[in-house]
Amino acid sequence: MKKRAVIALGHRALGTTLPEQKVAVAKTAKSIADLIEEGYQVAITHSNAPQVGMIHTAMNEFGKTHDNYTSAPMSVCSAMSQGYIGYDLQNGIREELLNRGIYRTVSTVLTQVIVDPYDEAFYTPTKVLGRYMNAEDANEERKKGNYVVEEPGKGFRRVVSAPNPVKIVELDAINALLNADQLVVACGGGGIPVLEQDNHLRGASAVIEKDLVAGKLAEGVNADLLIILTSVDQVCINMGTPAEEKLGSISVAQAKEYMDAGHFGTYNMFPKFKAAVEFIEQKEGREALITSLEQLKAGLHGKAGTRIHG
Repeated sequence: MKKRAVIALGHRALGTTLPEQKVAVAKTAKSIADLIEEGYQVAITHSNAPQVGMIHTAMNEFGKTHDNYTSAPMSVCSAMSQGYIGYDLQNGIREELLNRGIYRTVSTVLTQVIVDPYDEAFYTPTKVLGRYMNAEDANEERKKGNYVVEEPGKGFRRVVSAPNPVKIVELDAINALLNADQLVVACGGGGIPVLEQDNHLRGASAVIEKDLVAGKLAEGVNADLLIILTSVDQVCINMGTPAEEKLGSISVAQAKEYMDAGHFGTYNMFPKFKAAVEFIEQKEGREALITSLEQLKAGLHGKAGTRIHG
């Protein structure tokens, strides 16, 4: 049996603009191909913050200047970002694999993730999104029932909720592709957040933390390894102090201690460690690796990154 890995690509692996994304994906594809050559079956998820913000802004501006069109809801913007990021990833990874003589289909699954309508996150939005607005535009957003926050000296921005993922709707399809030894891109940007109402799925005005969904995906496909790529080669505690310490191989128990002590903040490293701990605790023998794209190959062999084990 091949080992199975879920890899969560951070912002640096994708870039921000369309041209940046093309260049970044070509580099990222090499690291994905390295994983395949190491003998892994691979599912890929990714961030989408700059991309979904761009789409949200563009669709809203279009709706404002064309009477017959409306602004696009967050769920639609999320779906669009999954499609165009997946398109670049599919082609970039396919090309890199073929260059290495590896023949493997790469597919993107447009993925919905069910969230709880009573999640406390809906009452305390935290994720800032889209363009800066003036006071008039901000009031229009408030009239629609949306949350807006002011950034002094810059203007107003939309802020949305970040509920916890409950269930991946298309999980069976993702597993079918992996079982056929294919690469699959899924749960992009944390998935399209939806609310379950009997047999109907309704898009939620929210975004989901992609690292938490990566952990949920890793659990759902029974992965051996969860890889979370970020901007640093190795996680540190006591950052910026004389007691700064790099974390190499640590246990789940140690990770929990560091989390409880507040070393990872709230929105930066904390979701990565939360996802890793919850994934590892579900089954014996699992591991998680947090590192940069550049150090991924070394991290697979224990020579770089922060590795968490049971």
